[in-house]
Amino acid sequence: MAKPILFTIDDDPQVASAIQSDLRKQYRKEYRIMSTTSAHEALETLKELKARGDNVALLLSDQRMPEMLGVDFLEQAQVYFPQAKRVLLTAYSDIEAAIKAINEVQLDYYLTKPWDPPHEKLYPIIDDLLADWQANSVQSSGLRVIGYPFSPQSHKIKDFLAGNMIPYQWLDIHEEETQTLLSIHDAQEAPMPMVMFPDGSYESNPTIPQVAAKVGMTGTASADMYDVAIIGAGPAGLAAAVYGGSEGLKTLLVEKRAPGGQAGTSSRIENYLGFPKGLSGSDLARRAITQATRFGVEFLAPQEVKEIELSGPYKILHLEDGSKVNTRSVVVTTGVDYRRHPAPGVEQFSGAGIYYGAASTEASSCKSQPVFVVGGGNSAGQAAVYLSRFAAKVSIVIRRQDLSSTMSQYLIDQIADIENIELVPRTEIIEAKGDERLTDLVLRNMDTEAVRNETAGALFIFIGARPYTEWLGDLVIRDQKGFVETGFKLKQKSDFGHRWHDSREPLMLETSQPGIFAAGDVRSGAMNRVASAVGEGAMAIKFVHEYLAMS
Repeated sequence: MAKPILFTIDDDPQVASAIQSDLRKQYRKEYRIMSTTSAHEALETLKELKARGDNVALLLSDQRMPEMLGVDFLEQAQVYFPQAKRVLLTAYSDIEAAIKAINEVQLDYYLTKPWDPPHEKLYPIIDDLLADWQANSVQSSGLRVIGYPFSPQSHKIKDFLAGNMIPYQWLDIHEEETQTLLSIHDAQEAPMPMVMFPDGSYESNPTIPQVAAKVGMTGTASADMYDVAIIGAGPAGLAAAVYGGSEGLKTLLVEKRAPGGQAGTSSRIENYLGFPKGLSGSDLARRAITQATRFGVEFLAPQEVKEIELSGPYKILHLEDGSKVNTRSVVVTTGVDYRRHPAPGVEQFSGAGIYYGAASTEASSCKSQPVFVVGGGNSAGQAAVYLSRFAAKVSIVIRRQDLSSTMSQYLIDQIADIENIELVPRTEIIEAKGDERLTDLVLRNMDTEAVRNETAGALFIFIGARPYTEWLGDLVIRDQKGFVETGFKLKQKSDFGHRWHDSREPLMLETSQPGIFAAGDVRSGAMNRVASAVGEGAMAIKFVHEYLAMS
């Protein structure tokens, strides 16, 4: 396969030559570098590259060019290579236009001239953009998933692979090419779904642990003892892992499904500090896992902690597969799950047209269909914006009159500007109907009691959250909703004195068991924002240090 292309354009021959030279020095082993000084010539070249089946990973354009502005060129070039990363090369006076382009044409980055020295001002930025492109490029994987559309088991496998940022190709079993592939492997009668791996082997109707083992993930701890074990790889857990590893603690991170937690399912987080274009939840998780691994953090997934046993100053994690992990301290960052929808038929079609989160996993199957999103929070809004690129129409069903009290204003404004998104207020879903998959929803207006039937290609549910804490049992004090109590608030609980046997007071994020901490959405009183969860994860490691110093 031909190398992907880094394509640059600048009407100044000297600048064009300089940027081309710098890119070749750093990237010529993995990429082809192409350059031109004419915008019209560049568009014709891109058209030819598309026709030949070549792939462009990055487009870098000067802003001020005589034939057209760089922003306009990048917008037109997007038609040919929509996945390519787009970078604007600007003078200082053009920064305002570049910032505007971030919102209007989804510009990925802008670089100001000059970019010397390139190892400080150019290469780190390009490295980051290309890593994103590679992570989201289906061209980079030989993994294939074969199955029936709207199969719950197929959905589980696709959702697991997507959540763990493992690129795969989905093949519908009804397609002729898929049948030919199955015949080559003499697997026409094999139970579906099937996962075919790059080495030519395959697993028929595999379990998630089987798939995980085959792609190189591990659920077995390697050390006899850890300084800190972090349970849950959402934003709080990932931050705790990064800080634990960077500060020299022997750190273990355990995740039952995929890194990122609920935030990992978000198609676009636009209010996270330092990312003016925003980033997807999966991108945030990928960056964090890479960062944590670089600091020596051990990551177990998919693996679930069933119980924490206390043994003197040590904590013993009992894992789902029967193995045990010894650790001196624990940070619980298991976050929250979406609440289950009570309407008849919803559970019947879960994974077969009805999904909790998973908008990015199943969006392509919603092409040109009417899609419904239930919920008025940011996750629902981000899902609706993302799904609008695929669906004929996206209907946001909420019980309130509007979104103002539950969703960030930037998302409300985006939704208002997208023609194929409709808000359906004061409405609830009372039934889901279909045969082997969802086909219809029954909606009821809460004011008039009027009931109507709507054709539905898919339903995505984001209706609030419940803490994932049942597995803790009565080990730590929880509030009435199940969230873990921490810090000074513990002293207000009637049973605190019977549980806390240490002479000192609990540290700020410490639970009612010394050495067990909680951070992020699982904690009572948390702010339920990605940035605050990251902050709490980092803070938890500070208190782990204090606890270890005292013990």
